[in-house]
Amino acid sequence: MISSPTIGLICAGCIFGGALLGLLLQGLLPEHHLRDTSKDTVKVAAGMIATLSALVLGLLVGSAKSSFDATNTAMIQNGAKIILLDRALAAYGPETKNAREQLRHAVAAGIEMFWPEEKNAGSGMTGFERANAMEMIQAKLRELTPATDAQRQLFSQAEQISNDMLQARWLLIEQAQSALPLPFLVVLLFWLTMLHLTFGLFAPRNTTVITVLLISALSVSGAIFIILEMNHPLQGMIKVSSAPMRKALEHLGQ
Repeated sequence: MISSPTIGLICAGCIFGGALLGLLLQGLLPEHHLRDTSKDTVKVAAGMIATLSALVLGLLVGSAKSSFDATNTAMIQNGAKIILLDRALAAYGPETKNAREQLRHAVAAGIEMFWPEEKNAGSGMTGFERANAMEMIQAKLRELTPATDAQRQLFSQAEQISNDMLQARWLLIEQAQSALPLPFLVVLLFWLTMLHLTFGLFAPRNTTVITVLLISALSVSGAIFIILEMNHPLQGMIKVSSAPMRKALEHLGQ
């Protein structure tokens, strides 16, 4: 799978290449093709392409931001549920010691998977999908035999929280499988390339114009990069904060 930075650089190259092609065609086309009547027609077409591109980019950025915020909210909720689960197990009694240690180990391992100090083969979504820490915690819970009404209530609470956390885990895994369709990305890139080609077609050929066109290409490609990154909030360069999980880890065992 091609990484988001690589796709961003490819897009920047294609878009800037379109602008340079426009500057080249400016010197090759007959003069009457670049007169006011032709220029007006090209500007109308460019305006339509620009509107479509801006609309699609805006919608994609909004969708990516919503996905990012949803994952961030899920992390905050999971952090709170981890603390509640640990508190319920602590109130149950000393026989939950192994389950609490397993929970602490699972949280620490999860932090290392998604926010590692050094990237390794077991980090990221691949390692998270293979992990079975929550299933092991549920197995520890099933070994318990509540003897009082209070313990039965705490056991039921712990079981419900663990089920919610397990469901949230698989939701994160399934959401990570979604990706921006390649044909959609290719069409968007084509629009942006053609748009910059029209910019170059009527622009004066000097260093200032070329620099501005390069900045424009990098800016639009940066938007595509942000969209791709925020669609996968637990991978890549732009991630959700690890603060909720680290704060939960601080409170475990207290």
